[in-house]
Amino acid sequence: MLLGTLIYGFVNSIILALVALGFSLTFGISGVANFAYGALYILAGFLSWLLFNSVGLPYILAAPFSVLLTAIAGALMYRFVLLRIRGMVLSEVIATFGIGLSTLELFKYLGFIGFEYTLPVFIDYSIDIGQVTIDMQRIFIVVIGIALAVFLWFFTHYTKTGLRFRGIAQDERTALSLGINSDRVGTLSVSFGAAYAAIAAIVILPLGTITVDHGYEVLINALAVCIVGGLGSTGGVVIASFLLGYAQTFTATYIESHWVMVVPLVAILAILVIKPSGLYGEQKELEERI
Repeated sequence: MLLGTLIYGFVNSIILALVALGFSLTFGISGVANFAYGALYILAGFLSWLLFNSVGLPYILAAPFSVLLTAIAGALMYRFVLLRIRGMVLSEVIATFGIGLSTLELFKYLGFIGFEYTLPVFIDYSIDIGQVTIDMQRIFIVVIGIALAVFLWFFTHYTKTGLRFRGIAQDERTALSLGINSDRVGTLSVSFGAAYAAIAAIVILPLGTITVDHGYEVLINALAVCIVGGLGSTGGVVIASFLLGYAQTFTATYIESHWVMVVPLVAILAILVIKPSGLYGEQKELEERI
């Protein structure tokens, strides 16, 4: 049982990292806490389902096309909503939360409820690791999660767009003086974050069904990972993902599964009391602000 817990805890940690990377990227670059993140995740899932089942596209085309459409949706949300309230933190939170809530409830209104809303697995095969059987879809999730984290690091360190991202994140005024368009970078950051949410949805949702309530769960998990790790810190996101991932797995295995969703909420409360900036956050602590 211990080996299985360790293996599935590792997979769960990668899943948490996948769902949190896009949220962290958007906040780290544009400073926008995108509370529509869970809705974008579910949007990508339903778009993939519609393109595959209703339009008739092969899934190998439906999946990337849904990522593109979700990224466009993120960009449009920034250009037509967030750009007008840029810098007004409370307004940004209310606006993104309202967009996310409206989108998820719209799916309910349109009747997207039921066990038939599922995505196909990429590889329908299982392997044995010791006495533990694990499906290839979960292994595929691990590969994609690691690949996206590595890609994000190389992108932000070795591409012109990525360096612009880092410039805006470190000092927006200096970046503006050097000719970097902060609005364009902000649009791209929200779009990239939405694309990351879409990729996470496409590789994770085949493990179950596409449900509206899962959007809220994704948002809570992404918030927990980013707050514990430190908002805007990619390294913190990875560390926090493993802490929460294993905490959830051990809770489900040795206590009861219905306590799993309590773990991220307890983690948020604990880190805000002990270290409000997160493990690797750069936000000012209370004693620094006084």
